[in-house]
Amino acid sequence: MDSPPCLWWPLILGSIVHLVQQPQLLQAHRFSFTHHPKGPFTNVTKHLHFPNFHTTSSLGTNFPQLKFLGNARVSEEKGVIQIPHSSSSQADQPTYQVGRAIYSSPIRLFDPLTLTPASFETTFSFQFTTNSMATRGGNGLAFVISPDEFTIGRPGPWLGILNDACNHYKVFAVEFDTNHDPQFGDPNDDHIGINLGAAVSFKTANLSETNISLHNSKVHRAWITYDGNHKHINIHLGLDGNPIPSKPILSSPLNLSPFLQEYMFVGFSASTGNSSQNSIHNILSWNFSSTVQASLHVPSTKICHRNVAHLVSKYSTTPHTNPPSSFLIFVALLVLSSVALLSFYFSRIKTNTSDALLFFDTKQRPMLPISPRRFTFAELYIATRRFDKAQVLATDCRGGSTSILYRGTLVNGCQVAVKRFSTQFLSSARVTKRLGDQITRANHPSLPNIRGWCCDGREAMIVYDHYPNGSLDRWLFGIGALPWTWRLKLVKDIAEGLSFLHSKELAHGNLKASSVFLDVNYRPILGDYGLDFFVPGSGRGSMGDVFGFGILVLETMAGRKEEGLLGFAREMFEKGEIGRVVDERMGDRVNSEEAVRILKIGLSCTASESGRRPCMEEVVQCLASSSHSRPVVL
Repeated sequence: MDSPPCLWWPLILGSIVHLVQQPQLLQAHRFSFTHHPKGPFTNVTKHLHFPNFHTTSSLGTNFPQLKFLGNARVSEEKGVIQIPHSSSSQADQPTYQVGRAIYSSPIRLFDPLTLTPASFETTFSFQFTTNSMATRGGNGLAFVISPDEFTIGRPGPWLGILNDACNHYKVFAVEFDTNHDPQFGDPNDDHIGINLGAAVSFKTANLSETNISLHNSKVHRAWITYDGNHKHINIHLGLDGNPIPSKPILSSPLNLSPFLQEYMFVGFSASTGNSSQNSIHNILSWNFSSTVQASLHVPSTKICHRNVAHLVSKYSTTPHTNPPSSFLIFVALLVLSSVALLSFYFSRIKTNTSDALLFFDTKQRPMLPISPRRFTFAELYIATRRFDKAQVLATDCRGGSTSILYRGTLVNGCQVAVKRFSTQFLSSARVTKRLGDQITRANHPSLPNIRGWCCDGREAMIVYDHYPNGSLDRWLFGIGALPWTWRLKLVKDIAEGLSFLHSKELAHGNLKASSVFLDVNYRPILGDYGLDFFVPGSGRGSMGDVFGFGILVLETMAGRKEEGLLGFAREMFEKGEIGRVVDERMGDRVNSEEAVRILKIGLSCTASESGRRPCMEEVVQCLASSSHSRPVVL
């Protein structure tokens, strides 16, 4: 006798619940796999030893341990690595050549579990020679730690360190530069620099102040020592054959964590410029050793018995029989579950879904690959290491709501910044809908690239590009003196970005040096990672932005923070000595007349009465014109 249909529903509903919960179960399994139990710590070490590069050495004739890119070769005659190699430098066009010589296997230099960089030591002997009697060539040599084995950087002042077409290129370099490039902040044509994801040095040492010079044919030896635990670097330089000098030529606290992946490639890059007497960069010997902590993966307490049984049934030669009814039962359950799921799905279509958040339309529309996409909560949960406090970049509390910005790494290795909003922020459906609309409206080279969003339950997040070059205040007040041409371009680009923002009826709300970021090409990005970037614009909000822009202009021209700067600038303007505000560190390379004109624009934007300040469209026109067309209002 057939069972009544009502008796089937407990079995069907049980199957439905089990199947509906599969995504959560799978996600939970993914978390448990990612965050497996920690085992005892051990040290992972790596040692490289190249006493020379003669093809007759025990290393073999082809040096399989090394990979050469561009114009890098081993000179069989001299037994050295040459960048560029001597044959290429004799060619018809010896200028603007570039090459890399790197160890062909990646080396573990970062522990993602503890976020600790490796400690490493490297020493190498090198020599700069030319094909003529000239004593000075260019541009220079760099020891590099790069994320891949196939990127050739740009020639000239870039030293082959990075290619500006690569977004967020994680690279660390120590450069030995024999060319003076003011646009890159070089102190002179004989210096050493530390580069962090950029061709501009984070810190430099002027060799003219020492008894060592790179402008000769002597063989030098460099020692680079980095302490990953204390996050400190020491660089020594001397002549080959002499002991290591007692005092480092460059020493600095340095956290390499933001510029390292778990596995990196080590080696050298070099390039030449536009001179016909360019150098040949020779590496005669090289040693490298590294140590990084790692956690052993202990066995899991769980055993997948189903997998074991499956393998036994697949490979075992022992005869065995299975109950003939088990498969039929499985098929019956599968059919019933499928029917129930279809009924459940069509019934859900007819239900009212008005309680869903209006942050974004829940229907997924086809998007171009470059368009922002929707992220799941699980993706961002993993990317930010479960929203770890160590990943926090900034926090903002305003108007009873809070937003936290996290550093994140997507599964494809891309570095992002994830801004997570509080539930108070989501209380207004109008605000969340407005926020979604602005993602597609705010598209400008000087605005942060938005990779996507997440709306999951009561969670709302926006995913931005992460800019490892940091914020503008770091470069204005902390890393040398930015050249005049860069400062002028920064002011113009920021003005254009802010003008575009206002044209879309949006206001930045907190424009300052710390909220302006620099991309890989050092173009300013009007990010406001720690604050409420997308808010509805108004005349009041835009005038606040204009005032903030004026302060930023004064800081950029003066090279110091705002504390008392506005009052000082106004006082100097009234005395007719506004030129005293200009940063003296720029020296005689600054266009004084143009700098004074830019300062007047900054003062005009900081007028006491907001109604007398220019709009950003007028500011852009003034910056583009040859003279200041609007009177300064104080």
